[in-house]
Amino acid sequence: EDIEGEFGDLMFSLINFARLSDIDPELALERTNKKFIFRFTYMEKQAAAQGKELSTMTLDEMEVLWNEAKELSRD
Repeated sequence: EDIEGEFGDLMFSLINFARLSDIDPELALERTNKKFIFRFTYMEKQAAAQGKELSTMTLDEMEVLWNEAKELSRD
């Protein structure tokens, strides 16, 4: 319960920061979601191309794929 309250305080602070910085929080979250979906889908496809599933890969292996996707999404 205490951690929920702290989380709520953090979210409130972030929304206030966005407002003061002329950031549209909904748009910012939408962009982040799109990046995540692209990167995760890339990881799944690359894992399948290697004959693997993400659920059986190590964190190090997944991080390599995540960083590859991250580089691609910067283009």
